[in-house]
Amino acid sequence: MELIYSTYVRYLAAVCSRYIINSEDVKDVLQDSFLKIFATIPSFEYRGKNSLKGWMTKVTVNEALKFLQRTGRMKFVEISEHDMPEEAPDIDELTPSAIYNLIRELPDGYRTIFNLYVIENKSHKEIASLLNIKESTSASQLHRAKSLLAMKIRQYKH
Repeated sequence: MELIYSTYVRYLAAVCSRYIINSEDVKDVLQDSFLKIFATIPSFEYRGKNSLKGWMTKVTVNEALKFLQRTGRMKFVEISEHDMPEEAPDIDELTPSAIYNLIRELPDGYRTIFNLYVIENKSHKEIASLLNIKESTSASQLHRAKSLLAMKIRQYKH
């Protein structure tokens, strides 16, 4: 357990922080994730290189989603159509750190759907099932998240 923890704690903390902003909440969710990982590791099936990392990532994402739902933070902020940019901004000049920080500025609901779709490669059907929403809600919220992120990128560049 010590080896697993020391090997993956930083990676899983980063996964957790994609969904949760407050560092104390990240620590709590990370602790819950490791408790779940250690309690259920006997049921883990090795399926090749990185299967353990993938499984632990899934557990951590699920714990983060449970936290957001339990605390009522899974809310979506409406932005008007005229505020939505028509074309994607140029991000070539932005550092990965700057992009990461701009994503973290998104409201919890938008950030969650954006991360699930873009980073975790979940379909709208999978996201809808995870968050107990309609697929169309997932798709529209992703569109709004991308639009809001584009606005933030433009503001950051100016």
